[in-house]
Amino acid sequence: MAELVGNLLVGQSGGPTAVINASLAGVLQEAGRHGCIEEIYGGVNGILGILNEELVDINEEKAKTIEGLKYTPAAALGTCRYKIDFKKKAEKAAQDMDRLFEVFQAHNIRYFFYIGGNDSQDTSHKIHLEAVKRNWDMRVIGVPKTIDNDLPHTDSCPGYGSVIKYNAASVMEIGFDVGSMATDEGSCCIVEVMGRSAGWIAAGTVLAKRTAACPPHIVLCPEVPFNEDKFLARVKEVVEANHYCVVVVGEGLKDEAGKELGADKSRVDAFGHPLLSGVADVLAEEVYGKLDLKTRTVKLGYAQRAASHFASATDANNAHACGVAGVKAAVEGQSGFMVKIVRETAADGSVKWSTGLQDLGDIANVEHFIPRDWITEDGFLPNEKFVAYARPLIEGEVKFPVEGGLPKYAVLEKSKIEKKLAPRA
Repeated sequence: MAELVGNLLVGQSGGPTAVINASLAGVLQEAGRHGCIEEIYGGVNGILGILNEELVDINEEKAKTIEGLKYTPAAALGTCRYKIDFKKKAEKAAQDMDRLFEVFQAHNIRYFFYIGGNDSQDTSHKIHLEAVKRNWDMRVIGVPKTIDNDLPHTDSCPGYGSVIKYNAASVMEIGFDVGSMATDEGSCCIVEVMGRSAGWIAAGTVLAKRTAACPPHIVLCPEVPFNEDKFLARVKEVVEANHYCVVVVGEGLKDEAGKELGADKSRVDAFGHPLLSGVADVLAEEVYGKLDLKTRTVKLGYAQRAASHFASATDANNAHACGVAGVKAAVEGQSGFMVKIVRETAADGSVKWSTGLQDLGDIANVEHFIPRDWITEDGFLPNEKFVAYARPLIEGEVKFPVEGGLPKYAVLEKSKIEKKLAPRA
């Protein structure tokens, strides 16, 4: 295939992770090695910033700063939750596409990379199809990212290994704290973690469990319908045996009728999803009210996805590799794919990681859930199959510089590119 010469544009989308910038670093560093890529631009706040022609010049950034992205949390370019929705807002979506390609053409964008989760891969897929339809020669590659770990066709998603490493450590520490105060009166601590539809994050905390008596004692995942009576009976049983019980619950936990226990339907996000925050409080009221147990809740919130100080080196390395592989694939002529992580397990149990490509059409708007046979029959804990899958993902620690006793993270200068178009209508 003939060499495609032009500029590269990369954006970040959706909720940040501890390693999303490692993928960005991979894209930027590999892009600098190819003469066919002339200018390297970043889109400020993802597709929304690109629509507003808010682009920054990566060539102005110091190599040391880009290298520092490998251990820096959050989205260095800024992120957004913006959906190009042809089904519900066809006219608006068509206008957005017209505007995007005006920006692409004005800045000679021939390579486009979008780092994100399910909705971001859907956006990448739509842009790829539009490029083909409009006969605009541009290579589009999706780079995976999501702590939810719910993208299909990839062994795991960058961000997941780090979030479960931090969460498992937190649950272990919380367990020590609560257990040290356990008395005959008994107590219950309910830890709420992220995970709207899939329970990968909640399940990952089982890695903290060293013996049957160790926390977490109960892990509630959205894949298993919640039964209040069985839950309360298990809490009572655990407290009678240990004087305390630590429960981990995914924010998207559903009852047997499919209703999200923690959903606030009066408030929705940019994609129309009810806001989730409160399932731990709902469960705490049940435990306190019906078992008369002292009950506390912990919400790990943004901390769980921002904890670069305890990120998984395996996760960070895989994230960086996805960025590098995406650029290599595009330069070689590939478009319309997402980079995926591939695991190879040797006979001795050691794991080797590599990357591959998957058609974006297979990824967009498809959610990957925990297999039911990776959870105990009673639904209260992930089993040894899940542990065998998850444990390699948390291996290793990311090295980072320290200044004044705290991490010294990298910050991009974000030198703005001069706009060439009229403001977006």
